[in-house]
Amino acid sequence: MRNVAYFLLVWLVWGFANAANASEDPRTGSLVIMGGSERFRNGEIWEEIRDLAGGPGAKIAVFPTACTDPIRDARKLMTTLKKFDLEPFLVPLAAKGFDIEPAACVQDTEWVERVRNADGVFFIGGRQDRIVDSLTAADGSKTPMLEAVWNVYRQGGVIAGTSAGAAVMSRMMYRDGPNPLTALRNGVTDGKELGAGLGFLDRDWFVDQHALVRGRFARTIVAMHSQGIEFGLGVDENTALIVENGNKARVVGHKGVLLIKLSEAKRDRSIKGFNLKNVQLSYLDQGDAIDLDTHKVTPADEKMDDQILDPNSEDFDPYYNHPMFYADVLGNCVVPDLLGRLIDNKNSEAIGLAFNAGDALSEPSDGFEFKFYRGKDSIGWFTADYGGEDYTVLNIHLDIRPIRIPGPLYVHYQQMEAEMEEQEP
Repeated sequence: MRNVAYFLLVWLVWGFANAANASEDPRTGSLVIMGGSERFRNGEIWEEIRDLAGGPGAKIAVFPTACTDPIRDARKLMTTLKKFDLEPFLVPLAAKGFDIEPAACVQDTEWVERVRNADGVFFIGGRQDRIVDSLTAADGSKTPMLEAVWNVYRQGGVIAGTSAGAAVMSRMMYRDGPNPLTALRNGVTDGKELGAGLGFLDRDWFVDQHALVRGRFARTIVAMHSQGIEFGLGVDENTALIVENGNKARVVGHKGVLLIKLSEAKRDRSIKGFNLKNVQLSYLDQGDAIDLDTHKVTPADEKMDDQILDPNSEDFDPYYNHPMFYADVLGNCVVPDLLGRLIDNKNSEAIGLAFNAGDALSEPSDGFEFKFYRGKDSIGWFTADYGGEDYTVLNIHLDIRPIRIPGPLYVHYQQMEAEMEEQEP
């Protein structure tokens, strides 16, 4: 009987704890996670915000908290929101530009109530640490203003954010993110480069922005591994990931989203320097959808009706047939191009390098090799219906290991010939 009573007590405690956690922050609203540099004339994303907020006339609380020039940046954004029949209002929460101090604003009952009654919230880009530091208390608890923002989400409203406003969506974020190569070389730590986000997105996911244009997917991998986070989202510029009901996500905008999975990745502790084996990458393009709980991806209808690319199929007939080598794998949009060409190629692997070319011009330089390769689970879809070459690619595997570029990276023929002449007897 004692054992039965004990297990009953444990079960009740567990049940109450989970019920409390479930009811604390129910995700009934929607998120618009924007990778940065959105074109104000690109109507698709702005129309999504309007529709998710309830339609024309919806009230949007605009937070310029992250901005270097809050008034100027807010004015540009609010002009765009008005063009799409929204009614934005500016929340005076910033380090400069307003008469009210940030610490007073987050406690001000009138401003808190106004935000609480909004249909949506928009966080402008800049420095994401400013957003978190302003909206959370010293002990990490929610200020009244942050509670008001959460209330908008709980009541079915939309929480949107671009660049820094996207980074704060996850439980953990880069506070002051280093460039990708520096992150690979030096690592990152909680309390320094990393810190707590606002946690609107499920805690199993990490978000980074400008992910493909600036090669930040690499620093996302470093952050995820350092914190034991299994799943990551790298949202590119002029692109948004729309998340509804906490787990149903879809891609809208110009480019796409990189999905990063580390649940099967392994690090070799005998190797000096950052290394991982069997990182899994998937690329979701415009119109694609994913269930963030089951990780099931549904390609856009245009791709489903066009061409499937299954390298493990007997009738696989890829378009490309060339070795794939990329001297700067962290370059502008290299990775989505690489993944598309790899799934549609007779060759099953690609090599990319990451190193400081400026250093390597004159001396040896440490860097990293990125080996991408297909597996039995790799598959893709292609369409030209959007006016270009658009791929959805699932389950490309990636190994990262440190290398040394001997240096100098190159020499001019005249210099080489002169050195050869000096060596002649």
